[in-house]
Amino acid sequence: MRYLQTIELKEVVMRAGWIVSFVLLISLSAVAKQLPLEKLKMPAGFQISVWAQVPGARSLAQAPDGRIFVGSRSGDKVYVVKDGKTSIFAQGLDTPNGVAYKDGKLYVAEIARIHEFDASPNVKLPAKPLRALPQSFPSDTHHGWKFIRFGPDGKLYVPVGANCNICDPGTDYARIYRIDVNGTSKEEVASGVRNTVGFDFHPQSKELWFTDNGRDWMGDDRPPCEVNRLTKTGQNFGFPFCHGKDTLDPDFGKGKKCSDYVAPVVELRAHVAPLGMRFYTGSQFPAPYKDSIILAEHGSWNRSTPQGYRLTFVKLNGSNVEKTESFIEGWLQGDSSWGRPVDVEVLPDGSMLISDDKAGVIYRLIYKVK
Repeated sequence: MRYLQTIELKEVVMRAGWIVSFVLLISLSAVAKQLPLEKLKMPAGFQISVWAQVPGARSLAQAPDGRIFVGSRSGDKVYVVKDGKTSIFAQGLDTPNGVAYKDGKLYVAEIARIHEFDASPNVKLPAKPLRALPQSFPSDTHHGWKFIRFGPDGKLYVPVGANCNICDPGTDYARIYRIDVNGTSKEEVASGVRNTVGFDFHPQSKELWFTDNGRDWMGDDRPPCEVNRLTKTGQNFGFPFCHGKDTLDPDFGKGKKCSDYVAPVVELRAHVAPLGMRFYTGSQFPAPYKDSIILAEHGSWNRSTPQGYRLTFVKLNGSNVEKTESFIEGWLQGDSSWGRPVDVEVLPDGSMLISDDKAGVIYRLIYKVK
């Protein structure tokens, strides 16, 4: 009798699992139908679909087994997507925007500290942090949320945004650091960086490239947002004195010269809020995309006419920028948006994931030759 009860219980559990999976599929299908994907315009051959439903989806990180970890800014949770199913990986966190995976561990950036989690495939969820790293950061919430990523040197790169729209940030803000997750070191690698929420490392040179959000309240079209390139440790990128290549700040630029600071490699349009960026290292997209940049413009919030809300393509030849152009647009319709892209991630098959914190989904972008 006990054996039969065990068999019956297993059947119930299996059926429950099938029901949950079926409901998730229906839910995902319903979300896909509700979102006007047909309004998204992209080059011929590219196709986009809803890959997963994740509340407030922000930064993306992937494990070798195909799991995708997803940070959030508006809530207290980190999510994991496996085989199309979204689960809560961890909760009770303070603005866990940044996630980075390395050697079976997931590192989650809160505003003032970074937690290390066991991210093995069979870890019990929601997971509890193994420890908080010894390196600490300011607790200011203004530009306090973080994007984090491991560099080719094995160090974890962590930004600290300016705790203001425009101010002298002193020595603790508007910087990028790198830390040893197995030690206590915390090294400043760049300063004069107002607020970077996305970066990657060049596939050949291994140099750090990063987006930066320009200041507000200088008008609709000034100053530009930026893509920057770090060629040596300790470079200063100009904030708060100089914006873009040659725009002195009206308050803090007096007596300064933009030539004293590292100029951006790309001036983007003002207020587009560039966030996540990746070098496309896959082989599915056409050859011009190889080792070039695809970045997410989250979109303006205080411009009289909104702009951004798109993916942008930066064509490179080595480390030289050849052109910058729109890649996918249509999340903005007139003066209102139905989606806001945040981060991108290249999958092993060459397709690309795109997170959207407004629509609460992750898209998958593929290229098919007709």
